[in-house]
Amino acid sequence: MTELRMTRLDAAAPDFDRQLEQLLAWNESEDLDVHRRVIDILADIRSRGDQALVEYTNRFDRRQITQAGELEMPKAVLKQAWDGLPQDQAKALQTAADRIRAYAEHQKMASWEFTEADGTVLGQKITPLDRVGLYVPGGKAAYPSSVLMNAIPAKVAGVAELIMVVPTPGGEANSMVLAAAWLAGVDRVFTVGGAQAVAALAYGTGTIPPVAKIVGPGNIYVATAKKLVFGQVGIDMIAGPSEILIICDGKTDPDWIAMDLFSQAEHDENAQAILISDDPGFLDAVEASIRRLLPTMERADIIRASLTERGALIRVDHLLVAASVANRIAPEHLELSVAEPEALSRHIRHAGAIFMGRYTAEALGDYCAGPNHVLPTSGTARFSSPLGVYDFQKRTSLINCSPAGARTLGRAASILARGEQLTAHARSAEYRTE
Repeated sequence: MTELRMTRLDAAAPDFDRQLEQLLAWNESEDLDVHRRVIDILADIRSRGDQALVEYTNRFDRRQITQAGELEMPKAVLKQAWDGLPQDQAKALQTAADRIRAYAEHQKMASWEFTEADGTVLGQKITPLDRVGLYVPGGKAAYPSSVLMNAIPAKVAGVAELIMVVPTPGGEANSMVLAAAWLAGVDRVFTVGGAQAVAALAYGTGTIPPVAKIVGPGNIYVATAKKLVFGQVGIDMIAGPSEILIICDGKTDPDWIAMDLFSQAEHDENAQAILISDDPGFLDAVEASIRRLLPTMERADIIRASLTERGALIRVDHLLVAASVANRIAPEHLELSVAEPEALSRHIRHAGAIFMGRYTAEALGDYCAGPNHVLPTSGTARFSSPLGVYDFQKRTSLINCSPAGARTLGRAASILARGEQLTAHARSAEYRTE
């Protein structure tokens, strides 16, 4: 068993920058063997379609199907799963779905246009993607919340067909995942997983139609496959380990903060949980809570490894310094457990999601607060955003020149085109100026 060792850093230390950089380093080495195997699977699915899909499913998921049509799950089975849920689970799923949908409705982009003085009309047309694929982990991992978070924004965006793929090892499916698919409005479900499922969505197999975009989490084979099919289709993001950064003024119950750190550390040994405070005594109190509460956790070994390898307690002189450190980290989840979270949030530029105040546990965002839990990791919040309705809509520019506009713009275009030695461009524009 790994001994718990909490890394302590001081932002005022001369070598803090180096220490922080070392703490944040996430260098997941490229597994060339995985890469090669995934390339082979993608090529096989692309060339042999359904036949290859059946073979991989039987091999990896211990199934005994004879044709690809058997992979599709009837929608009646989804409805059955929803109808058979215990009342408390159904109510919780419904609450989460309603809140996710209400939040997503605010994200919808609308088409717009404006008319210039000479009658030229410029604008932007918003249209949903035609078909989207949603990957959902199966087997040991069962995440109905992931179904809701990925599927509902797609349907709010107006995606015409949402196809879910989920592996069912040994033919076993998770009832809450299926119920969530019914509740979220998933159109078709195929019981297939791994790189072969990503390939099927990207290229189509005959039974599974090709999609425009693939979203949803998965293991290293799924993540590698998504990387490799990007360009053929769109993808949501390549997610790294889960992260939580908490800034606390020392006035929150240390047990609360310890459990909030655990909430991300329990995902896996590579997850990162960091606490920053301007109260060194509070850091001591939280560490004491961690040591006392850890033995009570079902995933204690994973939490212990995560906190030891990648966790930290960081002292700062002032909460504004904490905000500066947070911007450098650009965390997936940021808790502002302080007296005036709104004031401190004005100094935050980079974070996937900000949880404001002492009563807003990050776990609420994972399930039912409303905003999406698919968030940028590994510092990518510096340039990317949470999954949302806008990821399932695309923008098309509109240009409608009046005769007067064509003359004005044509003269400018002609000069610029000839400057680039593109004569046909210039003459095409000039025709409209005569």
